[in-house]
Amino acid sequence: MTDLTILHQDDHLVAIDKPPGLLVHRSPLDRHETRFAVQLLRDKIGRHVYPVHRLDRPTSGVLLFAYSGATASHLGVQLMQKQVRKQYLAIVRGHLRGSGRVDYALRYRFDKIADKHRRQQLTAQSAQTEYTALAHYEVPLSSGRYASSRYSLVALSPLTGRKHQLRRHCAHLRHPIIGDTTHGDGKQNKFLRQAFTFENLALSCTQLGFSHPVTGQWTNIHAGVHPAMQSLLNDWQAYLTT
Repeated sequence: MTDLTILHQDDHLVAIDKPPGLLVHRSPLDRHETRFAVQLLRDKIGRHVYPVHRLDRPTSGVLLFAYSGATASHLGVQLMQKQVRKQYLAIVRGHLRGSGRVDYALRYRFDKIADKHRRQQLTAQSAQTEYTALAHYEVPLSSGRYASSRYSLVALSPLTGRKHQLRRHCAHLRHPIIGDTTHGDGKQNKFLRQAFTFENLALSCTQLGFSHPVTGQWTNIHAGVHPAMQSLLNDWQAYLTT
């Protein structure tokens, strides 16, 4: 059983460090799954919780809940008005340089199970992501036609909340997030499984900032990257180039 780590708790809100592989709540995508963040947190603290936002199943990091539907709705308004600040750390293929903003509209990708009752929208939706390269690595092992393999640690801040936005925007930059089995590089994923036993998505929500819905104070909640991702970065310290 997963022992959830609580990052923040007050009279109105609670935040956890969601591990990769854990669903936020029951989903038709996996009818056989019996463990969910909502259920595990409820059992841990002994009260009902309402998710304020979502993280994809393979993504780890800060996940915020409210103790009432009204408080969750208040924060939902902040999210819709783009007043909530999110930051993620990701490891991507190649050397992504500098910082910038991706402004690339995304068409909603429908799942035949989860979205079977959803009206399909044919027009792409506006989507923006800010990125900053933090570190570059050159691993002296070949994963393709070159003698070495290059990667970057990047900070990502989504300004909109589209489905798989960070993963799709990184792929659009031709720097896909490693471990992404949907939008990523299968050859790289296989190489990292074999060479470093890395089998996760290298994406963690490491910071969530918002105006507290009751006190009005700006609140920042922080988390580290998930252990498998941190272990990979530790293994690569000798290969750090910048």
